[in-house]
Amino acid sequence: MLDWEVIQRYLPLFQEAAVLTVRIGVIGIVFSIIVGVICAAVRYYRVPVLSQIARVYIEISRNTPLLIQLFFIYYGLPKVGISMSAEVCGIVGLTFLGGSYMAEAFRSGLDAVQPVQRESAFSLGLTEAQTFRYVIMPQAISVSVPAFVANVIFLLKETSVFSAISLMDLMFVSKDLIGLYYDTVESLALLVFFYLIILLPVSILGTLLERRLRYAEFGA
Repeated sequence: MLDWEVIQRYLPLFQEAAVLTVRIGVIGIVFSIIVGVICAAVRYYRVPVLSQIARVYIEISRNTPLLIQLFFIYYGLPKVGISMSAEVCGIVGLTFLGGSYMAEAFRSGLDAVQPVQRESAFSLGLTEAQTFRYVIMPQAISVSVPAFVANVIFLLKETSVFSAISLMDLMFVSKDLIGLYYDTVESLALLVFFYLIILLPVSILGTLLERRLRYAEFGA
């Protein structure tokens, strides 16, 4: 049985940890989207050199665990004179990982846009930049919504490894309390509860957004 007095006593600690987790997660995801859009555009237009760099980055990022990336950033970079706080390290690590996943999600959306859409935009007198902004990108985003939402949820769940670099996130608080007081059931129950609070709304909103947008070529 759960000890509700223990849960009430631990609740403020988990609330603070949840705020930290969400803050790092949101900032990391925003930067991931920016990196993803840039890499997807570079690869879509096959920009010389930059396209190859983006491809190498994506392969390295997607094929190494976030935990290893965090260790490299937090413990490795200081050896060459680059130091950062644990929170900044978490944001950088999440951006590095998330950027590659967002890039592939957006690139699949860009590839799904029919070439005739681009040709039609040119025939109407739109420039390359206007075509990308007003014609290609909106359709690509609508196609990418399912993968985008899945990536957001994935990245929020990946924040659970931040405890490895001494960030006082939800996982860190849970492990700390279990180690100190052996209140395993209560700590894990609060851990699950707060992750559900964070992730369920994202999942629900993502489903609603997907239904709202649908695929651009099929209309509303």
